[in-house]
Amino acid sequence: MDAVALAVANQRLAAVAEEMGVVLGRTAVSPNIKERRDFSCAVFDARGALVAQAAHIPVHLGSTALSVRAAIAGVPLGPGDVAMLNDPFAGGTHLPDVTVVAPVFLRGRRRPFAYVANRAHHADIGGMAPGSMPLATEIYQEGLRLPPVRLIAAGRPQPDVLAIFLANTRVRAEREGDLMAQWAALRVGADRLSTLTARLGKERVVREMAALQSYSRALMRATLAALPSGTYRALDVLDDDGFGATRLRIAVTVTIGRGRARIDFRGTAPQSQGPVNANLAVTRSCVLYVFTALATEQIPPNEGLAEPLQVIAPEGSLVNARFPAAVAAGNVETSQRIVDVLLRALASAAPERIPAASAGSMNNVAVGGAAAGAAFAYYETIAGGAGGGPERPGASAIHTHMTNTMNTPIEALEAYYPLRVQRYAVRRGSGGRGRHRGGDGVVREIEFLAPAQVTLLAERRRVAPYGLRGGSPGSPGEDWVVHAGRARRLPAKTTFTVEAGDRLRVATPGGGGYGPVRRRR
Repeated sequence: MDAVALAVANQRLAAVAEEMGVVLGRTAVSPNIKERRDFSCAVFDARGALVAQAAHIPVHLGSTALSVRAAIAGVPLGPGDVAMLNDPFAGGTHLPDVTVVAPVFLRGRRRPFAYVANRAHHADIGGMAPGSMPLATEIYQEGLRLPPVRLIAAGRPQPDVLAIFLANTRVRAEREGDLMAQWAALRVGADRLSTLTARLGKERVVREMAALQSYSRALMRATLAALPSGTYRALDVLDDDGFGATRLRIAVTVTIGRGRARIDFRGTAPQSQGPVNANLAVTRSCVLYVFTALATEQIPPNEGLAEPLQVIAPEGSLVNARFPAAVAAGNVETSQRIVDVLLRALASAAPERIPAASAGSMNNVAVGGAAAGAAFAYYETIAGGAGGGPERPGASAIHTHMTNTMNTPIEALEAYYPLRVQRYAVRRGSGGRGRHRGGDGVVREIEFLAPAQVTLLAERRRVAPYGLRGGSPGSPGEDWVVHAGRARRLPAKTTFTVEAGDRLRVATPGGGGYGPVRRRR
C-alpha cells in the first residue's frame, strides 16, 4: 500500500476505537471511568491480534490482546455474543480491570473477521477491602476473578453471569451501569466495522489490517536499527511489598542489534508476598510502551510493533509472577518501575531522547464505606512530576508513563462521594534540580464526611526518582492522615479506617532533574 492509503486506513480503524471510547466515557456511571477515563478500546483481527487502539492507557497496550485471545479460546462466540474476563493470569492486568470482547460477523459468514474489545477499571469488584486494591497476599483476597465467560448471548444479557458479577461488588448499581456502558461501546465498534467493510469490501479491510501491522513492524525495526548495537544494563528497586520486604530488585539487560532487541529481566527479585507482583502481560506492555516512545515518528499501536522485541521474564519473579500471587499493585506500581529500569538502561543508547525518572508511582487511593444508607467505593490515581529531559524541564502535576488517566475533578468527586477536597496544589520544589528541572508533584488533601476504610498503594516513598547526567533526584512522596488535629505519617502500602472529619494528605514524588546545574557568574 502507498503511504497515503496506509495513513487513511490507519485513521479509519483508529477512529473506530476512538468512537468506542467516546461512547464508553459518556455512558459510564462511575467517575473513575466517566471522569478519569480509566479505560482502553481497541480493534483486533480474526486472530485476536491488535490492529488499532485509541490513545488511552499504555499498560493496556500489550496486554488486552492476550485477554482477547483467551476469550476466543475459552468461549465459542457467535453473532451478538460478548465474553467477559478479568483474570490476570489470562492476559488481564489486575482484577478491577474488566475486559469485554465481541466478534464482528459479516452477513452470510460463519466466522468473525474481526473483534472489538475494551477494558475498564471498575472501582470495586469485591475482595477484602473497598476499591479492590487491598494489601493482599494472594489473588483470592483481591476480588472476584473471572475466567472467560459469556456475558451476552445473541444480544441478550445472561442473568446468571450478571448476577454473580453484581453479587461480588459493594456498589451494585454502579458496576451494572459501567458494564452496560462497555457493552454499548462494543456495539458501536462492531457496527462501524461492519459499515466499513460493506463500503470497502472485506478483502480490502483485511488487507489494510495486515499492512498496518507490517508497517508498525518495519517502523519498530527501523527504530532499533537507529540505536547503537550493544548490551545495556540497569537496575532499580521497589520500596517495599507492604509486608516487610524492602528494596525489591528489578534488573534488565537490553541487547540491541540488526533491528531487533532482547529484553532480559533475569536477576529480578522473586515474586513477593505482597501485591507488587506483575504478570507477564503487564511486563510486555511496559516493554512495548518504552520502545514505542523511543521512535522518532509515531508508530501505529498494533501487534506488529511487538515482533522485533523478545521479552525474557523469569517465571516466579516480580515481572512474571506465578498464580496465585497478589497482583493489584503489580499493574499500577511495579509497571512504573519496570519503565524506569528500561529507560535507565537505554539512556546510554539514546542519550538525546531519554529523560530522568518520573514520579514512578500512580499513588493509588481506594476508599469505601457507607453514607446515608448507601455504599460507596472510590478509586483514584494521583499525578506526580515528570523527569527532566535533554531538551526541556519535566512537566508538573501530570500522570506519566503507564498511566494516562485524568484526575477526578473536585466538583465530580464531592458531588458523587461523601468527601471534601481541602487542598489540591502543585508540590512546589519537589522536582529534582538540574540543567532541566524535574516536574513537581502534587498535594491532594481529602476530608472524609463519613467513616470509611482506606487503602494506599504507592511507591517512591523511600527510594527517590533518579536524576540523569548529573541531575538531582526528585523528592520522595509522603502520605499522612490527620485525626483529631494530629497528623500521623503513613506507610506507602497500608489499609486503615477513618472517621468523619479525618483527612488524608498525599504528597506525590517529583521527577528527577537532568544535567548538572549551570552556575551563573
